[in-house]
Amino acid sequence: MDINQIGQVALALLTTFGLKLLGAILIWLIGQRLIDFGLRLIRRAFRNQLIDPTIVNYLLNIISITLRVILIVSLLGFFGVETTSFAALLAAAGIAIGAAWGGLLANFAAGAFLIIFRPFKVGDFVKIGGVTGTVKEIGLFTTNLDMPDNVLTIIGNNKIFADNIQNYSANSYRRVDLVAQLHHNVEHNQAIYYLKAKISQIPNVLTNPAPDVEILEFNLAGPVLAVRPYCNNDHYWQVYFDTNKTIRETFGEAGFPVPEHRYAISSLPNNLRDNAINSPFKAN
Repeated sequence: MDINQIGQVALALLTTFGLKLLGAILIWLIGQRLIDFGLRLIRRAFRNQLIDPTIVNYLLNIISITLRVILIVSLLGFFGVETTSFAALLAAAGIAIGAAWGGLLANFAAGAFLIIFRPFKVGDFVKIGGVTGTVKEIGLFTTNLDMPDNVLTIIGNNKIFADNIQNYSANSYRRVDLVAQLHHNVEHNQAIYYLKAKISQIPNVLTNPAPDVEILEFNLAGPVLAVRPYCNNDHYWQVYFDTNKTIRETFGEAGFPVPEHRYAISSLPNNLRDNAINSPFKAN
């Protein structure tokens, strides 16, 4: 075989491979477009059926991954790769990856349990995995939260399911916990009366249950009042800050003295001081 024949054979092979490569790229692009189009249709169909967005996102993730795996297998078949052997190889790789990445499978299983038991859904304000925020998406392996400072936080589902879950949106209202320090000379019943009257006038504070204002504890400055209005979860921070302002303004209008810590310092009698100085156990 001379050089010309080798060149012709190489050119034919390269042409065939190039055409197959172009065909594979075209199939991949068309397949991706079809998958995205199909997912949009499925999402629209679920939305028309008023299915919970949490379940919709979870199912769409599963369908998307399955369709893309099928597309990759089809492309390998297009290049002449035996897909049955590839399926066996994929299964073996899946076992190996599963053994190495047990945490990933744990996240997947935890995600399934989150969908089944539904301790929270998309749009709920929760504290999960030590993070507080609004649920943006519940995925196959992770859950996305938008934190109050507008930072997207991604948490592994296994960490969520293994920890305590606090759902602030589950009940119709929640309590705002604040404190108010009083001076020793202030009549606490009068302060409680003023605060209850003023806090009830704050927008979005519930009248049932009514705000709680009671003595919580005592310290060196005087009594400490527990100030606890109730509100809807959507109004929590507005009520929180307005209540702090109301405490400051109410005490100022009433002319209450500013709380201050009081200490009493006294000296030892002469005989005790002399004994302490002459004690054999004194520190060197």
